[in-house]
Amino acid sequence: MKLPLVELHLHIEGTLEPELLFELAARNAVTLPWASLAELRAQYDFTDLQSFLNLYYRALDVLRERVDFTDLTRAYLARARAAGVRHAEIFFDPQAHTSRGVPLKTALAGVRDALDTSVEHWGISTKLIVTFLRDRPATEALHILREILADGVPIDGIGLDSAEVGYPPELFTEVFALARAHGLRLVAHAGEEGPPDYVWQALDLLGVERIDHGIRSLEDEVLLDRLVRDRIPLTVCPFSNVRLRVIDTLADHPIVRMLDRGLLACVNSDDPAYFGGYIDDNLAALDAEFSLGPDRLALLARNGIEASFLTDAEKASLAAEVDAWLSAQPAAAGPATPPATAIRSS
Repeated sequence: MKLPLVELHLHIEGTLEPELLFELAARNAVTLPWASLAELRAQYDFTDLQSFLNLYYRALDVLRERVDFTDLTRAYLARARAAGVRHAEIFFDPQAHTSRGVPLKTALAGVRDALDTSVEHWGISTKLIVTFLRDRPATEALHILREILADGVPIDGIGLDSAEVGYPPELFTEVFALARAHGLRLVAHAGEEGPPDYVWQALDLLGVERIDHGIRSLEDEVLLDRLVRDRIPLTVCPFSNVRLRVIDTLADHPIVRMLDRGLLACVNSDDPAYFGGYIDDNLAALDAEFSLGPDRLALLARNGIEASFLTDAEKASLAAEVDAWLSAQPAAAGPATPPATAIRSS
């Protein structure tokens, strides 16, 4: 029995594996700058967030038609099922596609085609969060959000991502206010490369319910007190942090300190095709590095459930599955955290 998982920080564009990239390039007659898979993989030695983004956006050129986005999303869902994922809240960057001439409805409908059958085909419930590129004008994000709302394509929330430094959350207050007025859930990347102040802004100016990454929150004790007190989730991505040089090595990752501090931190894969592994790979590596053991692995799984936008009943059902997994582990003496019925609604 696999540990039941919830994934909350996953960019669907970041699941574009090299093999699928080459397949889509051939389908759409796109000339790539890499002659082989080996040459492409050699580009994955990133020095910082921007060096990753340069490759990431170049690779997206192969996504042209609605079916391309469907195939991309289906490939992720198949891999997520193998990882034990039971629910995924997936990020989608419309500007990464509209900026290169792909119609918004083409890209968004392609992703929806896969998500709308995710329970039937993969046993995974899903939500779709449209994320806006903070290094592009906020007016552009506002225009796209209005277009999505007018078209009636179902989305569950909005977020903020891409290059963080120099693009504080306060630039996007109007965008998030509009989303809030339409009942959408709100999340934002903050405190990855940017300072703790960006986390404060995301909370106080944007009104977000979750912080994506947030590892630099550890630099601000007052902020930590608030995050713990208000049970504000942090969707942490260990492999991403190491590959983007935010943290030197996995051994330096603060996930254990975050749990010990009482933070509602959960583990996710971010852009797994680029960072070396999916959510189960991240958890396995952390377990090997820090000897987490069944209790802490179950705690991370429960944190993901609590941090999700599922209903209380859905959370309780998944938490019960985690309890069943834990009770089946030879070294587990029983749940080390409150039972499923105590999980708070997000």
